Amino acid sequence: MAQENEILDTCLIAGRIMVESGSEMYRVEDTMRRMAANAGAMNSQIFSTPTGLLMALPTQDAVQIQQVTMRTINLEKVDRVNDLSRQFAEHQVTLKQLHQRLTMLDHDVPFFPVWLQIMAAALVSCTLMIIYGGVWADFIQSAVVGAVGYAVFYFIREHLAVSFLSEFMAAFTIGFLAWVLVHWHFGQSLDMIIIGAVMPLVPGVAITNAVRDMLAGHLLSGIARGMEALFSVGAIGIGIALIFRFFS
Repeated sequence: MAQENEILDTCLIAGRIMVESGSEMYRVEDTMRRMAANAGAMNSQIFSTPTGLLMALPTQDAVQIQQVTMRTINLEKVDRVNDLSRQFAEHQVTLKQLHQRLTMLDHDVPFFPVWLQIMAAALVSCTLMIIYGGVWADFIQSAVVGAVGYAVFYFIREHLAVSFLSEFMAAFTIGFLAWVLVHWHFGQSLDMIIIGAVMPLVPGVAITNAVRDMLAGHLLSGIARGMEALFSVGAIGIGIALIFRFFS
């Protein structure tokens, strides 16, 4: 019984980390099922949603539940869980060691530094602005607006637990700064600066995973994630629309 409880705890921790980090649901279930099988528990039953995981073993009557309270995009953590799963399959680590390392991974979040994320957002903003048909005269302006917008998005998301507020405020800031630059003749194309600067905010991974989940047969998870991505896009659109409504 203790062994089976440890198997369930380990698999549920791994699954929760992957869901919180933006992994597809079919990958989450496959990883949990492989971990259980490599631990000697065959035919495990798993039900996954974006807000919770349920798992049961055929030798137990009870079902264990793991709640998912937050969701973000951190593919580094998904890759590390997969690495640990492969190490366990190759008998390089024991079940107890796997549980300990997953717990450490859950608390020691591997993120890039904030300054590097902001610099990456600036680079993405200015390069995509050019790709989408902008002019080189707006290159620096797009980088600055994109960096400031992403900084607003990051710090609001970290300090306020209000869903979609960070996307809205970041988009509003981007639109306002772009309007100020063009109004004072420091920029040429308001549309191109905004298009480039909002690209780091677009939930591309979430939309892709929603489609992949639905194609894999996880209709509930796919629809839920698709709606979440749609609300994020809506918040971005409303923030930009307010600028055009009141300032343009």
